[in-house]
Amino acid sequence: MTRRGRLTLAVGLLAYGVAWLFGANVLYPAATGLVLAPLAARAWVRLASGPIALQRRAGRGAHVEGDDVWVTIQAHPSSRVPPPSLEIREHVARIGARRTPLRRDGRFYRGTYVLERVPRGRYAVDETTAAIEDPFGLARSEVELHAGGALVVYPRLVALADLFSESGAHAQDGRRLLLRRPSGFDLHSVREYVEGESLRKVHWASTARRGRLMVKELEDSPRDEIAVVLDADESSVVGESFDVAVRAAGSILHTHAARGRRAVLAVNGSPPTSVPVASLEGDWLAALEALAAAEPGAPVPVVELLAREGGPAARSLELVVVTARLTPALARKLGQRAQASHGVSLVWIDSASFAGRPTAVEPELLRLQTAGIPVAVVRRGDDLRAALGGTSAARRAHG
Repeated sequence: MTRRGRLTLAVGLLAYGVAWLFGANVLYPAATGLVLAPLAARAWVRLASGPIALQRRAGRGAHVEGDDVWVTIQAHPSSRVPPPSLEIREHVARIGARRTPLRRDGRFYRGTYVLERVPRGRYAVDETTAAIEDPFGLARSEVELHAGGALVVYPRLVALADLFSESGAHAQDGRRLLLRRPSGFDLHSVREYVEGESLRKVHWASTARRGRLMVKELEDSPRDEIAVVLDADESSVVGESFDVAVRAAGSILHTHAARGRRAVLAVNGSPPTSVPVASLEGDWLAALEALAAAEPGAPVPVVELLAREGGPAARSLELVVVTARLTPALARKLGQRAQASHGVSLVWIDSASFAGRPTAVEPELLRLQTAGIPVAVVRRGDDLRAALGGTSAARRAHG
């Protein structure tokens, strides 16, 4: 019973007492009504407070950042007594609390609300309650519902006809790359040395431990052609710089997947995420969801992800790193990969430009460009298609 209901009941009892004390028979009907109204409202609300099946539908098709999202809620109470009124109260991560009154539509109750210009992200519903109340606000009951569900808003990607890494002397167009055998050798086990075998196969750690020559048993394993690594370093995030990095990584990944190249998305977030992409079908949707849910907060520097043996970067033929923090260790790692004749390119997000500050000279960036590593620089307000496209590679390399 609400505060209004308790107050109405108290007034009714008081009026009944006054009528009995002073013999004012005319007050008995009013007093009786004031007493029975909140009691009847409470009984109605309690009888209607059964389990409620709830369904949400967020528009149609995929939702892209910056769009308005229409959310429709449909509730189906299981009680035989229909609720006098129904309001859904929910808490959505990163959006906050929302109250949606539902109107009766036959056996169901329906309501709609609009989320305007929703940013990229995964918005989980972590708390849901149904509030049932009589028309006069005399009694109220709350029914806890299963929260569940999430709204996924994908990054807004751009279509790229070609890439900045494909122009110049270091280009590897689609035809040339597809001719490369996407396989390699991984350490499977060790065994004793057989006379006549090459000493290059000796596993020196096991040899020292066992006191006799041991060799590596290698296993042929498939390789990903492209690894797109998104750096989720929190210290370099300014404004929407990380969202721009996500769009850049997703656009490059989509370009390779559309060409039929086997790729993998790696995010050094918390926890680290790795999603293989072989086509623009189901696995591409998984990569989109990973990009939508990506948040800054890397537990380790991106250079450690690149150096991890057996990791997505080590198992790829070509590497693309998207980062806003180019450390000497990362530049050195990329340079070593380039010297080993492995494809490597860099997308550098100029986070200073997102704070309105002038761009500082990045010596490591100049060192990579001097080494012939393709570099694309993305600043605040840049056209992402122009920044990542092959036609602007030369201008970006020297800009």
